Amino acid sequence: MSTSSTAFSERYPAKLVVPVVDALALVVGGVTAYWMRFDTVALHERYTLAIAIMMLLIILLNVMQGAYTRWRITRISTLLGKLLLVWLIVAILAASIIYFAHAADRYSRLWVGYTLVISFLICGLARVCAQLMLRQARRRGIARRPVFMIGPGEQLIRVAKGMRASPAEGYSIAGVSRLNGEVDAVYYQELSERVARSGAREVWICVPLEMGNVVRKILFSLRNLTAEVRFIPDFQDMQLLNHQMSEVAGRLSIDLSVTPINGMARITKRLEDIVLGSVFLIFSLPACLVIAIVLKIQSPGPILFKQYRTGVNGRCFKVYKFRSMEVHDEKSNKVTQASRGDPRVTRFGAFLRSTSLDELPQFYNVLQGRMSIVGPRPHALVHNDYYKELVESYMKRHKVKPGITGWAQVNGFRGATETIEKMEKRVEHDLWYIDNWSIWLDLRIIGLTIVKGFVNPNAY
Repeated sequence: MSTSSTAFSERYPAKLVVPVVDALALVVGGVTAYWMRFDTVALHERYTLAIAIMMLLIILLNVMQGAYTRWRITRISTLLGKLLLVWLIVAILAASIIYFAHAADRYSRLWVGYTLVISFLICGLARVCAQLMLRQARRRGIARRPVFMIGPGEQLIRVAKGMRASPAEGYSIAGVSRLNGEVDAVYYQELSERVARSGAREVWICVPLEMGNVVRKILFSLRNLTAEVRFIPDFQDMQLLNHQMSEVAGRLSIDLSVTPINGMARITKRLEDIVLGSVFLIFSLPACLVIAIVLKIQSPGPILFKQYRTGVNGRCFKVYKFRSMEVHDEKSNKVTQASRGDPRVTRFGAFLRSTSLDELPQFYNVLQGRMSIVGPRPHALVHNDYYKELVESYMKRHKVKPGITGWAQVNGFRGATETIEKMEKRVEHDLWYIDNWSIWLDLRIIGLTIVKGFVNPNAY
């Protein structure tokens, strides 16, 4: 391990360096945009003031959403997503201020646009290059943080495997202390000396929840050391969802199963649904009109099929679809899934189902706020009652709004679920989506749906 590289990364962490880079990028973007717009780099004082205000807004918004922290374990796509969100907010604020202050004659909107685009490209490129360089350096053993691990042998092996599987995060094992059964006071005294001799920058306490009583004793034994201490409990047999640390009622909380779509993320996703949902609904209106006419001519019955489904947090809502079956009666408390060659499905209905055109009315559900464009597909109420007892964590998929399309659907888990195993795989993909949600993931799923999701052999 390179001592100089480690010292540099410790002395100049991302939370100190990156805000400076963002500020410089905005200055470069502002000056370049001024030259492009006015053929000079001698900025008028009001444009200098505008750059300073945008600079403060960008740094403040980045700090508020934690964009300058946890760089060691944050994906590049997440960094760029947070960066884009901040720049979009600043662009909206700048346009609003210019409009409401009637300052269009004093500030060039083209200059504002050029400034934000150029500075965004500089900051994005800087983040990508920095992350790629740091990850490559860590893979080569440079700038790694030595870690001393404490815990039962089996758990230490699992954590060590995870560490070796993620070399780009830049951790290395400096020492290990296995906990086997009860330990005495001598152990804790020797533990402090071993950690000090190892030169570890961090100490990871890797114990199952039932051994939580030893954590305090270990912390006390390490009280005179400056190494950072992390508690990594063992949740090996538990299905977790967006697990993280938070503060509740003034107490530290380990969140085991919560939704990541809260706060600013919830607002962002709702804006995504309103904007994209409106666009898709407008463009689909001609197709909806043709489908409605054909359905009315082909077979008697309503144009729309309405059914109650389970929405976010278990609340029921009425979902809309184009009717694809002949009008028929279902037995009480029973909903029969459509199967291949199902006689209830009309010829035109089979076309609608195979191309997903029967789902178009659900864009109205999206604008109502009861569904999202992307999310776990909503199931019939009786299916929920059936599967929640058979599939672990089945009901956790209702922690977010149901969607017209989802991660499970673009990965082939669409249509009828004849076996428990198929439903388990669908739920597994739904929970992965909830746990890894981002705007970029939503756009990726929408793109995959457009490319390959409209025609599917499993939909009948």
